[in-house]
Amino acid sequence: MDGTNALGEFLRARRALVRPHDVGLPGGGLRRVPGLRREEVAMLSGISSDYYLRLEQGRDRNPSVQVLEAIARVLRLDADATAYLVGLVQERPADARRLARARPARGQEQVPVGILQLIDGWTRNPAYVQNRYTDCLAANALARALTPNYAPGVNLLRAVFLDPAERELRRDWEDLTEEGVATLRAHAGADADDPRLRDLVGELSVRSERFRLLWARHDVRPRRGRVSHLTHPQVGDLDLHSNKLSMDGTDGLTLVVFHAEPGSRSAELLDILGSLTATGADRVTLTGTDGTGSERA
Repeated sequence: MDGTNALGEFLRARRALVRPHDVGLPGGGLRRVPGLRREEVAMLSGISSDYYLRLEQGRDRNPSVQVLEAIARVLRLDADATAYLVGLVQERPADARRLARARPARGQEQVPVGILQLIDGWTRNPAYVQNRYTDCLAANALARALTPNYAPGVNLLRAVFLDPAERELRRDWEDLTEEGVATLRAHAGADADDPRLRDLVGELSVRSERFRLLWARHDVRPRRGRVSHLTHPQVGDLDLHSNKLSMDGTDGLTLVVFHAEPGSRSAELLDILGSLTATGADRVTLTGTDGTGSERA
């Protein structure tokens, strides 16, 4: 992930995923590359082959929004991926670049006290706080009862890809990993010089073939709620909805809250899980300013 030509990397990856017959072209003959050829994308987008080549090679980094939207239609990008494509070529203000370089170091991000107090009082809703890199910064007792990886100091994306217990827990592991990588890509954008992001992507690319393949696809998906399908070792199968709420006044922190459908079997099992962990466990684990884990009653 060198980020020197983010636009070209994205265009090449997405071009490889579109088959000729998807866009009304014959697919016969010898094709040296998967997906569409450059000249085919250019023709269908209404631009010259030379101009499209310059875009992929990073020799022209200022295409108009109209050109990018035309290319997006050919590459069958949805609204989120199209917005991401346009964002790759928009110059970030100098203030934004300075802010990115000045982000808190690992272990120094602060979860607002009010949020800690809020989730501390929730005994029927698992909840945790994560940053833009999917590091868990705080979690209540019921979240930790779902998985011990909901704990400060754990990178949740790393855990999902590398911890065998997480794969056993999650019946939807394939979908979850695909969504997780696409969400990380969406948050990364053109900010490829972020050292924490580079470290995370580099480590997972080396240690997980699935991550490496998914990252190379350049799929993009903003962080949204989902339904998690779990097989918990204590209570069995749970289907939990999650809501992901951006936290104002923080540098990209997100509050994730789970709930079960009222009256459902999952709601009953979540109550049982809560009762199993209630004795001496109703505490929020958080990260202090020195990066060490602590608990507040």
